[in-house]
Order: sequence, then C-alpha cells, then structure tokens
Amino acid sequence: MGSGLNAEQAQILTPLLEADPGRPFVVAQLGQSLDGRIATISGESRYINGEAALDHLHLLRAHVDAVVVGAGTIEADDPQLNVRRGPVRHLPARVVIDPRGRLHKNYKWLQEDGARCLLMTSADISCGRAEVVRIASHDGAMPPADIVRALFARGLRRVLVEGGARTISGFIDARCVDRLHLMVAPLIIGSGKAGLDLAPVPQLSRALRPPTRVFPLQGGDVLFDCELSGQ
Repeated sequence: MGSGLNAEQAQILTPLLEADPGRPFVVAQLGQSLDGRIATISGESRYINGEAALDHLHLLRAHVDAVVVGAGTIEADDPQLNVRRGPVRHLPARVVIDPRGRLHKNYKWLQEDGARCLLMTSADISCGRAEVVRIASHDGAMPPADIVRALFARGLRRVLVEGGARTISGFIDARCVDRLHLMVAPLIIGSGKAGLDLAPVPQLSRALRPPTRVFPLQGGDVLFDCELSGQ
C-alpha cells in the first residue's frame, strides 16, 4: 500500500499512512450534498457525489486494513466493499456491525475473493464464511470503542468506517474517529435524509471545531479532511 500515489493523494493520505502503528487509527468517510443530505425522501442516494469522490473512497479502501459498515448499509445497498478503481489492488477486510444478527449469508460482502470477512454481533449466529466476533451490546448497540479494540486485536489497525450515517455518527459521538473525510457535492436537495446526527450540544462553545484541510476535486466535489482525534 502507498505506492502509485500522486502528490495530492499522498498529501491527503499522510495522516493515515504515518499514523502510530501502536494504536488503532480510524477514518470515517461520508458523502453529502451542500445542504447536508445523503438521500432524497424516497431514499435515492446514488450519484450525489461524482466520479472523483468515488475514486477517493476506493483510494481510502486501498490503504486501510478494514472497511466497516453497519447492517443497514448491507441491506440497503448490498455493497462489495472492495477496491475496484485506481492502480492499487488490495483486499481490506470487510467488517459488518450487526448487533441483532439480522443478516443472512447471501450478500456481496461475503463473496469469495480472498478478503477476510468479520461479523461483529451480540447475537448467537453464524453468517456464511464470516468470522463472528461477539461483543456485548448496550441498549441494542455495541460500543464503537469495543469494536475498534476487537479489530486491533485481530491485526486490523487502520480502519475505514464507511457507512451508514448512523454508524459514522455513533463512532464520532464515541470519540472513536481520528479523521473524518466529509465529501460535499455541488448539489442542493432541499429535503431528505440528513448526514451526521450527533448528540446535541447545549452551547456552540461545546461544538466540535476540528482542524480541517480542504481539497477541491474534479467535477466540483470538495473534500473536508477533519482531524477529530483530541476533540
């Protein structure tokens, strides 16, 4: 990993590639419209962001040890969670968070391509060829810190939390995200599903104000690279 990068890609990935190997490093990626929407009222969400944003997502996948999504993302989109764009060919582990064990074995994340698959759950279930990692849940959810620790213990240090918005928001609320890559498209939807939904703060003085780098991409998307560690 790390070869074949152009100057801008290398600059974007520097915090990830130079992270302390003795601790987990978590980056979360979320794509949205200018007005903070990730889907229309009907649930349509494909192609809010453009080709450059999709290239960036696959660039992240190509440089992490594991890609994490919630069960809702699997049910809604049935993603492959692999690397199909760019020069780097890498098979990050695919990790699905499914506290109640509601998934069956027929989704694409379990395809036989050599990638490791892990199911994080509190339920007593099996799921195709996935390695089942049982974590105690609290109020129906598994603590993100416990998930990160379990992945690190299995050699998965650099982690991409890719979706959905509820999963990403939970990791941010738990202070388990080192960097947030927020991809904003030049699009105003005006209604529909919002992106981040964090715990309310009583005053603006307690809002997150992360140090942020900004990278305009081809096609109009803008990447906001927010440093959340220490926030």
